[in-house]
Amino acid sequence: MSHRHGGAPEQHRSYAPESVGCSLLTVSDSRTLENDSAGSLIEAALAGAGHRIERRAIVRDEAEGIRAAVREGIESPEVDAVIVCGGTGVAPRDVTPEAVGPLLEKRLDGFGELFRALSFAEIGTAAMLSRALAGVAGRTAVYVMPGSSAAAKLGVERLILPELTHLVGQLRRSG
Repeated sequence: MSHRHGGAPEQHRSYAPESVGCSLLTVSDSRTLENDSAGSLIEAALAGAGHRIERRAIVRDEAEGIRAAVREGIESPEVDAVIVCGGTGVAPRDVTPEAVGPLLEKRLDGFGELFRALSFAEIGTAAMLSRALAGVAGRTAVYVMPGSSAAAKLGVERLILPELTHLVGQLRRSG
């Protein structure tokens, strides 16, 4: 029996909202809102798809500040998704995965796996240095990806936007 028509994914998508509220955080010691090209690209893609940007901020490469900013988004009733770009590499100041990971109740390992697979097709083996990740905290989706414009474009267009409303719809049904 085929599960292509009328199966669980289609039924689950029926619960999806048309628009979700997003908190967009860029982790950087040097960027400002004016020169944050990756953040601007993500904001434009989300808004273009009909989603609301409830908050956009630059956060320094410090675990406590990153964790506090992500937690603020998770706790905000207007925010359905927190999207963080930057600080996912292996340099000493790259602490975003360590800051965000403990906040996640459920990890969505497929996000990081797919992100690295798609990145590999574009940049080769350097993709393995990305520590992109995603998960769920309460009723909030949380995405963490590299801070380059190419990574932001790949993450938001190929992975986040195609499933964002589906994921948020599922989270709203839980509990």
